[in-house]
Amino acid sequence: MSCGERTGLDVSCEPENDPGLVTEPLQISLIYKIPFKIGQPKKQIVPKTVERDFEREYGKLQQLEEQTRKLQKDLKKSTDADLAMSKSAVKISLDLLSNPLCEQDQDFLNMVTALDTAMKRMDAFNQEKVNQIQKTVIEPLKKFGSVFPSLNMAVKRREQALQDYRRLQAKVEKYEEKEKTGPVLAKLHQAREELRPVRDDFEAKNKQLLDEMPRFYNSRLDYFQPSFESLIRAQVVYYSEMHKIFGDLTQQLDQPGHPDEQRERENEAKLNELRALSILRLRHQPARGHPWEKAPPLPHQPFGMSLAPGAPSRLLTPHP
Repeated sequence: MSCGERTGLDVSCEPENDPGLVTEPLQISLIYKIPFKIGQPKKQIVPKTVERDFEREYGKLQQLEEQTRKLQKDLKKSTDADLAMSKSAVKISLDLLSNPLCEQDQDFLNMVTALDTAMKRMDAFNQEKVNQIQKTVIEPLKKFGSVFPSLNMAVKRREQALQDYRRLQAKVEKYEEKEKTGPVLAKLHQAREELRPVRDDFEAKNKQLLDEMPRFYNSRLDYFQPSFESLIRAQVVYYSEMHKIFGDLTQQLDQPGHPDEQRERENEAKLNELRALSILRLRHQPARGHPWEKAPPLPHQPFGMSLAPGAPSRLLTPHP
């Protein structure tokens, strides 16, 4: 069922051709400005309660438009990040497989192969999840958002009709206050004839919007509920599969009788052996006997001059 069928609005829900397009809200002031100054009628042609009701209902729809646009944008960011994560995990496992260590250690090769298989399964399920979210959540959000430009245009036409109504009502009141001469009565009759269709047009537009804006706002629940249910189901299926994938991977890599505490102690011991290597000590402190170990501090070097190895000693002399 289309958005128009749900709400009664005579608008199309078809999205734009660009799949990445996010419909920006069209903010329209409730007081439509026209380029010339018009007289204001003394008679209150629109009751204040009606105007307040209109502003309240339209304000709710403007907020809904902004929230719909933000939700669509956030979901797009989320799915893009999910895809980037799984693609990066696959890339890491492939890089490990090309590591020369895999050629020397069969146990390490088996471990990395198991990791690579798990990452590829994760990426496949992740792609399936993202496709489902795109089809059942993001696309419906885009269609729902495509209604708002038509709604905003209907509000703009209503405000233009209201200004025409006020202008002609002020004109009628002007002739009604004048002395009832023949020419004045003729002009009064003409002004009333001009006013009648304009008043009817405004009242029709106003009534339609007051009737349909609440219906459109209330329809959001029925429209979005299936999408949000689909979003939750997609997440549940994905993380259930991830639990199975990483559970299988843990069983393949885990060593019986080899607790995490023991594994941490063994890793720390291997790191300490690496730290004891002389080539690693050189990165932190000079070895005994190096010519620069006890070199005196350099004198002041103006303009940030640095001394290159083997430079003549005269460069150390500060400028006078």
